[in-house]
Amino acid sequence: MDTAELFRSATTAIRTNKTRSFLTTLGIIIGVASVILLVSIGTGLQEFVTKQFQDLGSNLLFVAPGKVNISSGGGPPISTEAKFTFDDVKEIGTMGPPITAAFGSIIRPSTAKYLNKTYDTTVAGVSGQYGKIRNLKAQTGVFINDAMVERSQRSVVLGPKVVEKLFRIGENPLGKEIDISGQKVKVVGVAEAKGGGLGGGTGDIDSYSYMPVTAAQKIFGIRRPASMAVEVDNTENIGRATDMLKKYFERHNLTTDDYTILEPKEILAQINTFLGAVTVALSGIAAISLVVGGIGIANIMLVSVTERTREIGLRKALGATNRDILMQFLIESVLLSVLGGGIGIALGWGFSVLISQFIQTAVTPTSVIMAFGISAAVGVLSGFLPALRAARLDPITALRWE
Repeated sequence: MDTAELFRSATTAIRTNKTRSFLTTLGIIIGVASVILLVSIGTGLQEFVTKQFQDLGSNLLFVAPGKVNISSGGGPPISTEAKFTFDDVKEIGTMGPPITAAFGSIIRPSTAKYLNKTYDTTVAGVSGQYGKIRNLKAQTGVFINDAMVERSQRSVVLGPKVVEKLFRIGENPLGKEIDISGQKVKVVGVAEAKGGGLGGGTGDIDSYSYMPVTAAQKIFGIRRPASMAVEVDNTENIGRATDMLKKYFERHNLTTDDYTILEPKEILAQINTFLGAVTVALSGIAAISLVVGGIGIANIMLVSVTERTREIGLRKALGATNRDILMQFLIESVLLSVLGGGIGIALGWGFSVLISQFIQTAVTPTSVIMAFGISAAVGVLSGFLPALRAARLDPITALRWE
């Protein structure tokens, strides 16, 4: 039997038993779709995090309160205040090259209210340079600037999701007064949508509200910043700037347990390592269904061999060799598996596109090739023993099979 005849025989057997063929491939479909989807979510999150840190720039140092062990994912809550003060931030900003500026910020979860509507937001009290550092702009109105900070102006720039929840569709929020933590503040701008966040609520940058840091200090009664960003003239001087900060804090009686100096690339590397491990673990769990699918194919192929014993005997009596019978059943198994893999890839890709409306996802060629390769391998492994059994049947015994 030539190869074309073997493929025709296998495809005929699959078409003849459509329902059984579909149920046989169901485990492969679910497994491949799950792997594609989970890998796309993990890859999308890594791309999102990488973009956020790229927006920050590579010439920044972050000073966090307390001892932060980023390798274990530890860190203080956003309400923790540093032992350094805003006066320290101001003094550090004037130390001179390679340090060009320093900015303190306040982060507080709060509730924004307008008329009878409320929304849980995260208020960021920021400096006039914060928008430049974080690559944030106002799509309407203005963003927080130095003049607002100097005057302690009670103004706020709302994230697009805050506007969506507090105001009617088409209503202009500019100039309106809203309530934040019991205090009236005036809306002066709406921030550009960043999208691709990790969900709604206080973890989503589009749900932030930005105020001048001096005004936020008064509203929340805060004397110390939650963190500090230090701008360095270029990336080559990051080490010198770090040494300058350490010496400054040492002169002011702060120990290494009181603060942690972080570089964006260090944080990014640790986060990507963590996300990569999570993606691999989730993909491994999803791959279990591929094993189950392989067992299903093996079981069905064994049943098929039993049902088609007389057919096998007849083929052998007409001259088919053991190799022909082996290849016929092996091709049938691989076709079932690859068919399931193709459907699984399409479903996984489709669900990934659907979920991308809420969180960032990314289907990579590597994940598609890997899923397709695994499905083909499952077909070979699960179909080999049944095919071998069929090939070894004695033709006389097979022809007598009832």
